[in-house]
Amino acid sequence: MKKISRLTKVSLLLAVLFSLDKLLGVARQMLVSRQFGLSAELDVFNAANNLPDMLFMLISGGALAIAFIPVLTEVLSKDGREKAWALFSNILNISFLVTAALALIIAIFSKPLVSGNLGIAPGFSSAQMELTIKLLRLNLISTLIFSLSGLVMAGLQANQHFFLPALAPIFYDFGQIFGVLILAPERPYQFGPITLPALGLGIEGMVYGVILGALLHLLIQVPGLVKYRFRWQPRANLKDPETLKVLRLMGPRVLSMFFIQLIFLAQDNFASRLAAGSVTALTYGWWIMQVPETLIGTAIATAVLPTLAELFSQNAFAQLKVKIERAGQVMLALTIPIAIIGGVVIQPLIQALLGLEPADTARVVLVTRIFLLGISGHSLVELFVRSFYAMQKPKYPLIFSASTLLVYLGAGWLLSSRYDAAGIAAANTLAYSLQALVLFILLNKVLAEKLELLPAFVKAILAAVLGGAAAWLVMRFAPIPGGRIVTALAAALLALLPAGVVLRKELRALISL
Repeated sequence: MKKISRLTKVSLLLAVLFSLDKLLGVARQMLVSRQFGLSAELDVFNAANNLPDMLFMLISGGALAIAFIPVLTEVLSKDGREKAWALFSNILNISFLVTAALALIIAIFSKPLVSGNLGIAPGFSSAQMELTIKLLRLNLISTLIFSLSGLVMAGLQANQHFFLPALAPIFYDFGQIFGVLILAPERPYQFGPITLPALGLGIEGMVYGVILGALLHLLIQVPGLVKYRFRWQPRANLKDPETLKVLRLMGPRVLSMFFIQLIFLAQDNFASRLAAGSVTALTYGWWIMQVPETLIGTAIATAVLPTLAELFSQNAFAQLKVKIERAGQVMLALTIPIAIIGGVVIQPLIQALLGLEPADTARVVLVTRIFLLGISGHSLVELFVRSFYAMQKPKYPLIFSASTLLVYLGAGWLLSSRYDAAGIAAANTLAYSLQALVLFILLNKVLAEKLELLPAFVKAILAAVLGGAAAWLVMRFAPIPGGRIVTALAAALLALLPAGVVLRKELRALISL
């Protein structure tokens, strides 16, 4: 048997920890769903997260982190850890100050940002809008904490340390679950002889749980900074050459992330005009799709970015191409069958996990199935975007994130009026699938040799058809003792057998990423 590569080990470590994070997320969503259902109140909570999430992603969470890692990796390999940490301190301080200034502006102008015709939720009632504004301002506290924590993740990953950054979301879940179990309920939860306290803060309690989770997200990573001898420096020098290099890469990434976050704002804008619960139905569907997408797309793309940056700095272009190609083949081999098999078996699982009324369950199931069709597109976009940033070529992701937004807005406007929330989900799947295709074409123009992904794509489609058919047959004709949930899980596992036979070569490549 081939020796498992370091990248494969890192990817598997991330997948395991991300799995634990998602399991805790499932538990949290079960509790939230049973307390709030598809309610107007929960719509408010989900909508109030958008602008704070956007601010975080525009700065330390997505834009700066991806632009930062290639430069920090380069400084670390050429000039050593002391110089790298000096750069890190400078960027960290600048990031926090900018985030604080923007958070203050959003807090001041939150009312028009929520209620304006192009705002977050113009279709909400007056009471919903007032609550959205209040929760939005509270959420900005967690955004300030994440402005530090997100960069700490990037700094540790540049040092090839992935454990604590992957553990951080799990501690974020702990804070959120504390909010759902203790802070939000009016009536206490009871587990056997144990009765938990209930503070009765309602939907606000969930926001306080988010703030607690953000603090835990940061604190759990501090031992990593100690291990790698980080020393904070009180400096914010915008003229530092390496800082300017990060900012030059960050500029296009900020715009790219801005366009991506506008998609989520537009999603809630469209959905706020539909029946109550539409915002939450889309949030649930997106969250369910993100479980396998995170375990596959995010785990592999996160693990591979520092290596791609290092290979580019060494001019090892042939190895760079091989790493991208293998990662893409594995993503296709895993995501396409999972999308189809998951779509077949998902209904009883959603019913059991969320405990919704049958009509509400049907809404979430439909939206989830449509989102699942876009899982390959989302995964490949994560890989291709990081590949361009590793090569310090940010303009292509920028151009096509803008194009993705335009496609989404056009498709969402046309489809939401006809197909409600399902049309909004379809717009997302269409937009990201097209973006993945175009980035693949452009990446082939940049690389010296072309990526070979078509054979893996064709085999993944065949595997998905066979696996989906097997799952459907089990669900339809072979009910298994234990109820519909056991049948659905068994159908998914049995469906993986024919899919795995077809994709055995691609799956073996997983050990040599």
